[in-house]
Amino acid sequence: MTSYARITGTGSYLPPRRLTNNDLAAELAQRGIETSDEWIVERTGIRARHFAAPDVGSSDLALEASRQAIEAAGITAQDIDLIIVATSTPDMVFPSTAAILQNKLGITNGCPVFDVQAVCSGFVYALTVADAMIRAGTARRALVVGAEVFSRILNFNDRTTCVLFGDGAGAVVLEASEEPGILASDLHADGSHVGILCVPGHVSGGEILGSPLLTMDGQAVFKLAVGVLDKAARATLDKAGLTEADIDWLIPHQANIRIMQSTARKLKLSMDKVVVTVDQHGNTSAASIPLALDHAVRNGQVKKGQHVLLEGVGGGFTWGAVLLKM
Repeated sequence: MTSYARITGTGSYLPPRRLTNNDLAAELAQRGIETSDEWIVERTGIRARHFAAPDVGSSDLALEASRQAIEAAGITAQDIDLIIVATSTPDMVFPSTAAILQNKLGITNGCPVFDVQAVCSGFVYALTVADAMIRAGTARRALVVGAEVFSRILNFNDRTTCVLFGDGAGAVVLEASEEPGILASDLHADGSHVGILCVPGHVSGGEILGSPLLTMDGQAVFKLAVGVLDKAARATLDKAGLTEADIDWLIPHQANIRIMQSTARKLKLSMDKVVVTVDQHGNTSAASIPLALDHAVRNGQVKKGQHVLLEGVGGGFTWGAVLLKM
């Protein structure tokens, strides 16, 4: 049995179309919806986001991020023996986006692949599952991806939600190692809060029943998020035998700068230790944490040997945290 699973490569991809708040406000104005850069920044910290072209799916974004992660790990696609994709916006009802990604990567070794659906906590969930499978000896090199095209499920007549989200993908290669890597994790869910953040529609008989667009009670999400993220972070640190003082970097789900600031305060961390990409990416759901991690690795913030705490919260209601030694 392997002692640890370590991240050996990271990658990310954003679709080329970038919309600033002013760009989005101009588009919404054509629908009779009023908003502004000032209104969006004040409430969320978001200044821009990326939207995928109509013919681009989550698997396409995942493909580009995966190629970068595989290259960074110094391996080939055929070395991958497990693929887990976290997404709430799959290419199809089935098969999984992971299966589609496996084919696009040209992986023919028959490795297991599947999707994880935990919305904005999806990457934390997927990383925890991959870690467990590597420790159990059922995989040695896992590709773990968060990929989303949330622009497809936004209600552009609701300015309280449509300004929040963007599209993108982030990926990591997780490998069996005798060196410490993933030190601890903590996952939770409470299905009694299904209604505060959901897309309640589904396909039946060739028709959409219910609404296929995102709906959210922002205040309820905020109140829940701050409390559960703090508890998950502390539980994860306790499992690893570490404290807040040992955290070199906090990489939270990039949903709202206010939630991120509140979480940092509770952990007694300066915002200088928090990786922030929400201003340029918006909320990319399951893609937000791996996008931010790759950004921080490539610009030299996150370095080998540092302790990095990842945490996410999303519809379900799901939440969790993972502590890494890079």
